[in-house]
Amino acid sequence: MKRTKLIVKLVIAAVIAAVLFILGCGKDLFAGKGFSLGLTDIGKIVLVVCCILACEALILFILSFLQPKNHRVRTVVTLTANLVRYIAILAILIGVLTLAGVNVATILAGLGVVALVVGFAAESLIADMVTGFFILMDNQYNVGDIIEVGGFRGTVTQIGIRTTSLTDTGGNVKIVNNSDMKSILNRSDNASKAVADFSIPYETDLAALEKQIPALIDEIYAGNQEIFKSAPKYLGVQELGASAVVLRFVAEVGESDIYSGARALNRALFIGFRKLGVECPFTQVDVHSK
Repeated sequence: MKRTKLIVKLVIAAVIAAVLFILGCGKDLFAGKGFSLGLTDIGKIVLVVCCILACEALILFILSFLQPKNHRVRTVVTLTANLVRYIAILAILIGVLTLAGVNVATILAGLGVVALVVGFAAESLIADMVTGFFILMDNQYNVGDIIEVGGFRGTVTQIGIRTTSLTDTGGNVKIVNNSDMKSILNRSDNASKAVADFSIPYETDLAALEKQIPALIDEIYAGNQEIFKSAPKYLGVQELGASAVVLRFVAEVGESDIYSGARALNRALFIGFRKLGVECPFTQVDVHSK
């Protein structure tokens, strides 16, 4: 869908630019002639804007095909796309001012003072940009990493000059200013563990059951190797509950599979224990009457 929008934008901008150029709006475009706000001058402005927008759409369209597996490279691609958008806006502004007869060089020379004033007025903006720079240089996280910040856990989908976008498993998108990216937990650096607690009745012969668990674990791993990085492990008795003995199992998975891995482990344990004749307990109430 995103590529379709870029193609439409590219075609429309290119067609408009071509029509204006054919009509003569491109003649003496950069000759530095005066600006009288006539139809020809307006046509020149539209031509410049369309050409820049067409170039922007073309570059973004090409970048959309780059889907590297390396998270660092993906970060560079998304940041490049972000920079292209800012550069396009700046190029349009400079082009329009030049056609309007404004001396852009003089404006650029005075940007030092303006930048100082803006710096005081937009302190948070400067902080976001500076923090974003150090995030990239320090390689704290990259596009595709799963991180947790401020209690929100999600996959980094975009790193921009000012903000970072995170998407959780429910498809919710959270946009965080780079200056607010503090106390980050990068969960993609190491393998994660899916945990499953399975309850068995107190009447079960635990010692006999534990002798059968290794074979059950090997069977579970053989059927779920696309999720588990290694065979699940039986850690032992986790809890002596009110009506059941709780056994704990863990499996090493990728961070993106931490929830699906737990579900798969629970399912496999339920089916496996049933084959062994062990049923899940249920709450029982004993009533005594005199």
